Amino acid sequence: MEEGGGAAVDTAPLEPAGGSDGGQAAVADGVAAADAEPVTSGSDIRSDGPGSALPADQPVEELENERRLAVDEVVVLDYGGQYSQLIARRIRECGVFSELLPYHVGAEEVRRRRPKGLVLSGGPASVYARDAPRLDPELLELDIPVLGICYGMQALVLSLGGKVEEAEVGEFGRSDLALADDGGQLLAGTPAEQSCWMSHRDTVFAPPPGFTALASSTQSPVAALESVERDIYGIQFHPEVVHTPYGQQVLANFLEEVCGCERDWSPASIVEDQIARIRAQVGDAKVICGLSGGVDSSVAALLVHRAVGDQLTCVFVDHGLMRMNEGDQVISAFRDTFQVPLVAVKAEDRFLRRLHGVTEPEAKRKAIGEEFIRVFEEQARELGDARFLVQGTLYSDVIESGGGTGTATIKSHHNVGGLPDDLEFELVEPLRALFKDEVRAVGAELGLPERMVWRQPFPGPGLAIRVVGGHATKERLDTLRHADSILQDEIRKAGLYRELWQSFCVLPDIRTVGVQGDERTYGYLVAIRAVTSDDAMTADWARLPYDLLEQVASRMINEIREVNRVVLDITSKPPGTIEWE
Repeated sequence: MEEGGGAAVDTAPLEPAGGSDGGQAAVADGVAAADAEPVTSGSDIRSDGPGSALPADQPVEELENERRLAVDEVVVLDYGGQYSQLIARRIRECGVFSELLPYHVGAEEVRRRRPKGLVLSGGPASVYARDAPRLDPELLELDIPVLGICYGMQALVLSLGGKVEEAEVGEFGRSDLALADDGGQLLAGTPAEQSCWMSHRDTVFAPPPGFTALASSTQSPVAALESVERDIYGIQFHPEVVHTPYGQQVLANFLEEVCGCERDWSPASIVEDQIARIRAQVGDAKVICGLSGGVDSSVAALLVHRAVGDQLTCVFVDHGLMRMNEGDQVISAFRDTFQVPLVAVKAEDRFLRRLHGVTEPEAKRKAIGEEFIRVFEEQARELGDARFLVQGTLYSDVIESGGGTGTATIKSHHNVGGLPDDLEFELVEPLRALFKDEVRAVGAELGLPERMVWRQPFPGPGLAIRVVGGHATKERLDTLRHADSILQDEIRKAGLYRELWQSFCVLPDIRTVGVQGDERTYGYLVAIRAVTSDDAMTADWARLPYDLLEQVASRMINEIREVNRVVLDITSKPPGTIEWE
């Protein structure tokens, strides 16, 4: 997607913004793969300008409890930019709560939130396009500071009488930024010459009357501007990406010096606020949670347990599709360490029977998801009078579901894991206001073991979809589990685990000829898959050291009798996906 009529650029390396990473097909985390492809429903989409797709009659969901409990908030209006979520996340990194809303919500909706500031995001359209998103002039009359970024700046300049034109040469990628004088209030404290990241073709050639140009760049005569009197500011570059080294300083200047925000949004404050919220919602009722062992469901369960204690019962379904010793780790952490009431269901045989003869990937996913729901329903009936269901919905899930932003519906999370419509529970969603990196920080604050907090994303259907092209037998799953444990062990020893988005093994349904001990062998092939990524939407294959690969392959072939060949997948996404199935 382009920004301001430009081309796509890299995002910043943050933790994932969504995606199930539990150890099973959990109710709390869903059964979709961590790198599932986005899907939209064309029947519910209307176009509001080039590059934008907004659900018809899109409701705006307010994070009411979170907004009320946060002292200060800054609203980000989404004009369709690929970095809109990232802007909100960067603001939160500065310790200020931020909510992402569609650009068309109107001034009254923004005013109702009582924000300390307003940010207008980038977007793919030219401000002169016939259907380009327009700036609501009433937004400039709310008596709060406004910051326009890329398209947001161009929309401000155009509406206030400045000069915006299509440049002969676009400005995409790294650019040199030169400050005028001291850079004004917005760019204060940053170097007179610095690099930044641009992505636009329309360019501001003259600021509106009463505005001061703060900087210029390689192709932009006016790359930043401000009117201190009107509390309106604009920057052509993207401060939210890591390619703009002083971008976070610029955002901090706006938040602290301009908006006067208190930096009170932190993991500790989130824990305190959510505990109060959960207690108010649940009262003395009983609560049930489908625990997967993934980050999302684990943190959600711990928050609820911290709030209501033994009113919560977690249900952990071990379907035999997890990684080595993972089920024992989950049970030990929750039942023994945190003293959380936990029902552990051993269901490996049941799931293997359901998977017998199933080779088509989507059929595997559906079979696992449906079977999990049946097991969970049985346990829920035995518990009897549980009124609430804990669900690990994240803010990125809300956004992708179309609730709260102008984005298209990518996936629906309110029916996570195929929960039936008549399942009579009220949802408790303590992570609903949080991005993935914030969830990890909250998990650490709650004392969740580091190994669980930083666990790499894992597909809901588990190892079944990594037995590729064949059905998942116990023999194949055990072989794959052993190979995966060797890979993870060596990657951790090499200190690379946290640097990788995902690393895992794949077991194709083929056998190859080998020679071991002067004898002919006919064994399984194991494929190693390791990728780096910011958000799983795109990924690059990881350049693992040769010595590490040699050690992994040697251990697999020597320690696993069924394996005689190891290969490395060097496909990026696109064209491939992260998972093979």
